[in-house]
Amino acid sequence: MSQSPELLVDGLGLSEGPRWRTADMLPASCAKSAGDGKLWFSDMVAKKVRTVDLNGRLEDLIDVPGIPSGLGWLPDGTFLIISAVDGMLMALRDGLLESVVDIKALTGFGCNDMVVDSKGRAHIGSPGGGMNEFQVPGPGNMSVFGYQVMVAIDSDGVAAVRIVADRMTAPNGPCTSADGKTLIVAETWGFRLTAFDIADDGSLQNRRVWADLGVPTDGLTMDMEGCIWVAVPYFEYGGPGGYVRVAEGGELKQCIEVDNYAAYACTLGGAEMKTLFMCESTVLGQERANGHGRICMVDVDVPGVIANP
Repeated sequence: MSQSPELLVDGLGLSEGPRWRTADMLPASCAKSAGDGKLWFSDMVAKKVRTVDLNGRLEDLIDVPGIPSGLGWLPDGTFLIISAVDGMLMALRDGLLESVVDIKALTGFGCNDMVVDSKGRAHIGSPGGGMNEFQVPGPGNMSVFGYQVMVAIDSDGVAAVRIVADRMTAPNGPCTSADGKTLIVAETWGFRLTAFDIADDGSLQNRRVWADLGVPTDGLTMDMEGCIWVAVPYFEYGGPGGYVRVAEGGELKQCIEVDNYAAYACTLGGAEMKTLFMCESTVLGQERANGHGRICMVDVDVPGVIANP
């Protein structure tokens, strides 16, 4: 690692679902505004999708009253947004939000993080409720099992959604491998990363523990060596968290601890895909509010995978 983390932007609420995009990664309608690159993210407290460039210039893109979370792009450039409380997958078209599919109607739960794979299929976590974040997780205070779902949208815009994994312990994250054949999901209150093989039809197979970390896991991103940077909200409940770089099997490669903040998400981007963007806000057990969150960044040695839309 070449330097210490520095502040990119503060005065946020809770940033989630960060995605780095340059002009050549976006449709023509968005490419000009992207310039040399921007970080796109959801501010869940402010209920807005926002962008920020490397100079810290913040822009609001769209309000999402149902609380935005995971973000992604279809191969045709359509921008997808999760509306978490509603359990809806939305699409932003001509400046307006449109409903794509009602995930809550299928699972009974809301939804959160998402990654769109190289074939345009959206992999979305639908976590069960029941856990009180203001109390230590454990017996008597744990989330019920949730689901991993997959949404495929055809050329006519018709969406098909189905459950592809059950008994998921607060599915979060997720990311796909560089070859697009593996999905890795953070099971936050399972304290692990879980991997699946992605079948040709989008089904998930060969479920396995990718890394057992013993701490809560949240947003993550993969680098070109196949290691994962994962946000850890806390190392001890009530305290701050950080970011760990881990190899398959659980070998810890690097750790970035933060003071007085919880770590909720991260992604790799920048000119050489070697900038780790780190989304931080109030530690668990305390109320989060507008102004409590920030995004920091640090240079790392191994570039990120650019296959994830």
